[in-house]
Amino acid sequence: MQEAISASQPRYVSQKLGTDIALLDMNPEALAKAEAAVREKGVKAESYVCDVTSETSVNDVVSQVVADFGKIDFLFNNAGYQGAFAPVQDYPAEDFPKVLNINVTGAFHVLKAVSRHMIANGFGRIVNTASMAGVKGPPNMAAYGASKGAIIALTETAALDLAPYNIRVNAISPGYMGPGFMWDRQVELQAKANTQYFSTNPEEVSKQMIGSVPMRRYGDINEIPGVVAFLLGDDSSFMTGVNLEISGG
Repeated sequence: MQEAISASQPRYVSQKLGTDIALLDMNPEALAKAEAAVREKGVKAESYVCDVTSETSVNDVVSQVVADFGKIDFLFNNAGYQGAFAPVQDYPAEDFPKVLNINVTGAFHVLKAVSRHMIANGFGRIVNTASMAGVKGPPNMAAYGASKGAIIALTETAALDLAPYNIRVNAISPGYMGPGFMWDRQVELQAKANTQYFSTNPEEVSKQMIGSVPMRRYGDINEIPGVVAFLLGDDSSFMTGVNLEISGG
């Protein structure tokens, strides 16, 4: 049995790969809910409270995961924070490092700690969560766009560094995903930003955002795990340093 570590919802990834799952998050209540959902599918799961912005916290938790599971074969590096919405000239200075600390430094801490254990085993598969915001910068999201662009670059570099150890590192870049809190938040804050790119009416913003997608809809979160499973699995065995866009075109 292979082991996986995830910073967020594993959905169907475990069933496709035959993994046990370690769940990491800062929120104990969210962790308990996620663990229960995984266990309901007949998959072994354990949850761990972890602050990805703290290298000490990450190192301690990753070591505990290895002690509990024996090894880590797969990593879905998925923690993130959307940040504020404002034109770059008005973007709150205090929010910029917060976004980068969670989205970039946090992802680096997890990638570094897990890859060391993978190197010892001579096997590893890693998927980092980037975003279409990192492929083409969105208006009013300077910190988030910068952070996700950095994740794509980090993925490409890590893929080169870890290839000699039979460790593949790839990324996914979701586009607009909904419905739910993150979709509603983005629509409302883009409207409040009051720029030429979107209406000040959230209902119109929603239509504008969907209208910019060739498939004319937002993505469903359940359309992400299959892509992650593909990158973690053997069907992508000759792929590393790749960023797959999940964007509806």
